[in-house]
Amino acid sequence: MKLTHAFTLSHLVATCLLAIGFGNVLHAEDAADKKESGFISLFDGKTLDGWKKSEENPGSLGVEDGKIVIDGERAHLFYDGELAPLKNFHFIAEVMTTPGSNSGIYFHTKYQPSGWPKYGYECQVNVTHGDPKRTSSLYGVENIAAPPVKDNEWYRQEIIVEGRRVRLILNGETMVDYTEPENKAPESKDFERRLGEGTFALQAHDPKSKVYFRNLRVKPLD
Repeated sequence: MKLTHAFTLSHLVATCLLAIGFGNVLHAEDAADKKESGFISLFDGKTLDGWKKSEENPGSLGVEDGKIVIDGERAHLFYDGELAPLKNFHFIAEVMTTPGSNSGIYFHTKYQPSGWPKYGYECQVNVTHGDPKRTSSLYGVENIAAPPVKDNEWYRQEIIVEGRRVRLILNGETMVDYTEPENKAPESKDFERRLGEGTFALQAHDPKSKVYFRNLRVKPLD
């Protein structure tokens, strides 16, 4: 009788602990769902519907196994869906670089058939390429030399624009928190590097740079 009672008590304790643990998991999942609420997918995982390739080297831009694959000569893939243009937003993408590769995520930019995008800013994608401006740099404005990520591993890149403030967040860590000066003049005739409104673009940089993107989504903040 004592053994039965002990077994029943221990079983009850284990059941309660399991229930608490399960409840905590559900709570964590609910919190994650709540955190992600309001985001809209920009990529269906199968096609480039809602995106427009540059006329320059469109073969560098494709889809493979649920991922956007950037691989080849210079080219750019512009978001051309119904949400564009965007001004204030929270953008999230999962990115994976291969050794020695270089790419970028442009925002507040405009479609161009060729050349480097002139408008908006670039969030750099580069872990081990020779360019010292590395992943999660606000390219040419606030540069990161040693991001805490590795090639051949997925990382999460967030871009948040609210008014004149830009935040670049890498795997939950804020790498750049930049406020654009009022009435900022264009940086040069080739690169304006200033806010306004616009779309996103993914960059194919060179034939030795193969980069993957997946789970691209955005939450408009206007």
